[in-house]
Amino acid sequence: MSDLEAELRKAVRGDVGFDVTSRALVTMDASNYRRVPVGVVAPRDAEDVAAVLEVCRAHGVPVVARGGGTSIAGQATGTGVVLDFTRYMNRLVALDAGARTAVVQPGLVLDRLQEAAAPHGLRFGPDPSTHSRCTLGGMIGNNSCGSHSVAWGTTADNVRELDVLTARGQPLRLGQGWAGAPDGLRALAEGELARLRTGFPELPRRISGYALDALLPEKGADVARSFCGSEGTLGVLTEAVVSLVEAPRARALAVLGYADEGAAAESAAGLLPYGPLTVEGMAADLVRSAAELPRGGAWLFVETGGESAGEARARAETIVRAADVVDARVVTDGAAQRALWRIREDASGTATRMPDGTEAWPGWEDCAVPPARLGAYLRDFRALLTAHGLRGAPYGHFGDGCIHVRIDFDLLTEAGVGRFRRFSEELADLVVAYGGSLSGEHGDGQARAELLPRMYGDETVALFERVKAVWDPDDLLNPGMLVRPAPLDSGLRFAVLPREPVDVAFGYPGDGGDFTAAVRRCVGVAKCRTTTASGPAVMCPSYRATGEERHSTRGRARLLHEMLAGEVVTDGWRSEEVREALDLCLSCKGCRSDCPVEVDMATYKAEFLHHHYAGRRRPAAHYSMGRLPVWLRWVSRTRTAPLVNALAGVRPLAWVAKRVGGIAVERDIPRLAGETFSRWWRGRGPGGGSGDLVVLWPDTFTEHLSPSVGRAAVRVLEAAGLRVALPPTLRMRGRPVGDGRSRSAAALLTARRGRVCCGLTYVSTGQLDHARVVLRRTLDLMEPVLETDAPVVVLEPSCAAALRSDLPELLHDDPRAARLAARVLTFAETLERHAPGWRPPRLDRPAVGQTHCHQHAVLGDTADRGLREAAGLDGELTGGCCGLAGNFGFEEGHFEVSATCAEEQLLPSVRAADPSAVVLADGFSCRTQLEQLAGVRGRHLAEVLAEGLDEGLDGPRER
Repeated sequence: MSDLEAELRKAVRGDVGFDVTSRALVTMDASNYRRVPVGVVAPRDAEDVAAVLEVCRAHGVPVVARGGGTSIAGQATGTGVVLDFTRYMNRLVALDAGARTAVVQPGLVLDRLQEAAAPHGLRFGPDPSTHSRCTLGGMIGNNSCGSHSVAWGTTADNVRELDVLTARGQPLRLGQGWAGAPDGLRALAEGELARLRTGFPELPRRISGYALDALLPEKGADVARSFCGSEGTLGVLTEAVVSLVEAPRARALAVLGYADEGAAAESAAGLLPYGPLTVEGMAADLVRSAAELPRGGAWLFVETGGESAGEARARAETIVRAADVVDARVVTDGAAQRALWRIREDASGTATRMPDGTEAWPGWEDCAVPPARLGAYLRDFRALLTAHGLRGAPYGHFGDGCIHVRIDFDLLTEAGVGRFRRFSEELADLVVAYGGSLSGEHGDGQARAELLPRMYGDETVALFERVKAVWDPDDLLNPGMLVRPAPLDSGLRFAVLPREPVDVAFGYPGDGGDFTAAVRRCVGVAKCRTTTASGPAVMCPSYRATGEERHSTRGRARLLHEMLAGEVVTDGWRSEEVREALDLCLSCKGCRSDCPVEVDMATYKAEFLHHHYAGRRRPAAHYSMGRLPVWLRWVSRTRTAPLVNALAGVRPLAWVAKRVGGIAVERDIPRLAGETFSRWWRGRGPGGGSGDLVVLWPDTFTEHLSPSVGRAAVRVLEAAGLRVALPPTLRMRGRPVGDGRSRSAAALLTARRGRVCCGLTYVSTGQLDHARVVLRRTLDLMEPVLETDAPVVVLEPSCAAALRSDLPELLHDDPRAARLAARVLTFAETLERHAPGWRPPRLDRPAVGQTHCHQHAVLGDTADRGLREAAGLDGELTGGCCGLAGNFGFEEGHFEVSATCAEEQLLPSVRAADPSAVVLADGFSCRTQLEQLAGVRGRHLAEVLAEGLDEGLDGPRER
């Protein structure tokens, strides 16, 4: 392969990667399959593609074209050279609003085309649920469809011309009237006209096989259309002319509730005469919360369009009247529609887990039957599942008769894989019996191509092979797909993973304690690869900053998968490739909530660092910032904060300190407080309040760096009538005596002083042994609190998240950990639950800022929203991540990415805010980032409310 690599580097101007990371990132797509490539090339233009084909043909090495890598049948993987079009060939070349066409490169993400077309009132019709990361090239390769296909058809229905290169480097421009047909194709098709007219079932979602019937003269002999859905096996796409459709000026969404999915399926076809834009279906077993949905056990999402909101609503209400529903809801507000659609779109990830947490897999993700027969088909499908002892949750494009489903196949054992094969064969027969297509959207790939003879018969499949030979006589392009396919039960990605449990530190409760199962969570739907953060979403800030797959949640999960497999990544926990990929993970935990399958890369990173540095010297930042609580307590005990601040103000000394400590030289060292929060507490005298007792957690940041936040919180909590206490600082030895709560005099005399700590800095740097020690000491100190009903109020969101999630997962063998985690409340949650009758001061000011990423991912912000609303703080806080993320933004080499993350949403929103706006930032990192990059002072919500109290604004008042 060294000769191949050298020749490619000489011939190609784009990127050539034969290294471990480049190969590991593309071993899988979103399917059950895994194929290890020899290298990856990111071509810059069609000339590069031609050069790759020439070199690979000379070496007899296959070539596989890849877009977003979200295919679920295995066709975006390969053993030869993978062409990655997303890096360079990702432009919108031209858009002609008058002609309603766009010229696109194969790596262009669909959402970028939609954004460009929207100002002209246009859009590209097909829109798969992966629209934020799937590419036009991949959509053409798979003939993708999406939810609006009942109105605007498949990708093939929206393609005009295609520029492709054959395997032998011949450039062709495909179109109607045999335009661009390779030599021999016309003669072959005209010799099989009878077969082309009778051998291809007529249904809206026939994606399986080659679309050879598009070559019929009565269908315009459309070579471009016949190329769609060929999965990269006939030629390599380099540019496409696609049609755009007029977008409705207004839309309404009717969500129709039915008793069950059978009733919804039987109703779907009857709604088509009303001209809906979508008829999507899903059942309750895929919905995390049905609070926003009408009553029912299954739902149809029926979208209508119109020139005005009233017209769109009227059409939706007509459909509601025509449908026999249990309940219905019609929505015209755009934000509410997006929230409802998010429920449907997340099903592709949610479906990978059964309600009890059992894994479920693709393989029969998108077969389609005539829409009028969908209800009966679903009943037989359910019966077949039951007969094989399998479970699945169907959903999908009910109006087109296309069903998505993930099934709880056992793909880890020989017996389970055997059942997977038997079920696949029987289901293929069932689909064919209903006049359906094995694939209704995502293509055949390796998952279904072996079964194509059951649908088309041997002679038509032999015709497919002859067509492949016309286009690609050397079988260079994506071999093993569609024709002469690999067996559907070979090359499964799970086969290479270890069968024995991996020794790990965290408990992984959602994965049965199995780290391998945790890594398997990533199924490749790639929601983490979105290039813009929408709404409150956080995931994945480092990918949006760099645009590199290895810095996405999926990319990191792929590298961890290969680390466990040991074939591509061969040095296990010591792997430098995995360490480098995880280095730019901000540990924001955004993936824990935004990933449909709840991959928790922050925990995986901590686990990896724990093993990677076991018995070895760590980076300086792990000692300087990972053990920050130790250094700050030492400064507090010696009362040297003024001296430390003075020394940090001397630039040469600060520079040396930062270099020694592994801190980015671009950063200013935060000033320490002259008086810690605990010292202020001890000197403040008796507190107020006669209501519930709450224990206020003095986290490291509040204690040493922002004690004003703690003082403000005390002021507000007591104003709300609560009694505030701090955690104990004496750790008793010996057993209790007497009433079970008293301690002996000896125990009191031998008690040790200590401070509670959430262990956050140790966890984020992977110092998990230290974290365990710190957390066990904390639990010892907190035992008296755990014997009461008092909540634990944590002001710093990252510390609250660490106590609520990391603590019970790291000390999974200590029942006190779960008890403490259950007591943790945020500042707003405390007021909501323990002072429900209290009203905050009415501030009546706009608010701007960012919801802390850990609050978004772990804690939730419903209580905060309610508290802000009650205080008259108007405005939505942004999503994303501030980019500082604890120690991340301070570490050497991270400043640029940290600043880029801040510039995505936080800083622009603050700059654009009204001068009177309150800048809210509950996290110390967020406040520090605002101060250092924008010169803006952010404040904790407690500080803002305390100021209102001091100004005498207690209670509600007129606006």
